[in-house]
Amino acid sequence: MAHDEVKHDFHLVNPSPWPLLGSIAVVVTALGGVTYMKGLFGLEAGTWWLLALGLAMVMWVMFGWWREVIKEGNVGDHTPVVQIGLRYGMILFIASEVMFFAGWFWSFFEFAIFESARVGETWDSTNALYADGLARFNDWPPVGVETFDPFHLPLINTLILLLSGTTVTWAHHALQHGDRAGARNGLILTVILGFVFTLLQAYEYSHAQFTFDGTLYGSAFFMATGFHGAHVVIGTIFLAICLIRLLMGGMSAEKHLGFEFAAWYWHFVDVVWLFLFAFVYVVPHLVYGG
Repeated sequence: MAHDEVKHDFHLVNPSPWPLLGSIAVVVTALGGVTYMKGLFGLEAGTWWLLALGLAMVMWVMFGWWREVIKEGNVGDHTPVVQIGLRYGMILFIASEVMFFAGWFWSFFEFAIFESARVGETWDSTNALYADGLARFNDWPPVGVETFDPFHLPLINTLILLLSGTTVTWAHHALQHGDRAGARNGLILTVILGFVFTLLQAYEYSHAQFTFDGTLYGSAFFMATGFHGAHVVIGTIFLAICLIRLLMGGMSAEKHLGFEFAAWYWHFVDVVWLFLFAFVYVVPHLVYGG
């Protein structure tokens, strides 16, 4: 009995190099990003090859690691119990992403609502530099910052993302009912819409009247919308991989856990953008006059 195979519903993964390689890739990417923006290790700002190396390593790890997960599913390792665990993991991941964006939203709320409390009614007026620094917090957005008109390009991007949410739902619903053609068409449209959103976001950035290092508003704006844009890119890649798998005969009405997670992630991206559009674009424009 001691040597009999253990029977259970859980999948015990084999030793894998991907977690370690993934960690190394992320560190290289982070160092490459710092080097590109500010310079590091004697390399001048604008040096791009270290960042490109890190991103290539991340892509390699993603391809290799997810390929192993797909193989596990194809051989039957993803039992109903394992699938429940995977769903819990995806839910917790999205919850952590919600908390990440909550921090950036709060930066806008804190800057806009509590500027008087931050400056205070009394301070040392003899210190001109200190007084000037505090005075900069009196206005939100800061004086001289020309915000975007939310009802032009940002509104178009909002409609694009909302439409993409309907197309990915269509694709998921079609696959659940065995309509592979409908799932294919819905995924194609979703990937195209995600790509168009990214292009329009880049075009908007190129016409910004403020920079990410000039004001608190600029840094908060570009961090919040930029990280959302990164999530759109990641989600688009996620859905494109699902489309490739579908075209190659993978996934079925009964087994499409990866596509389900991609759809969850895309809806999360949609909801975050609605909050960004409301509190980062519309409110400063209407309440504070741009």
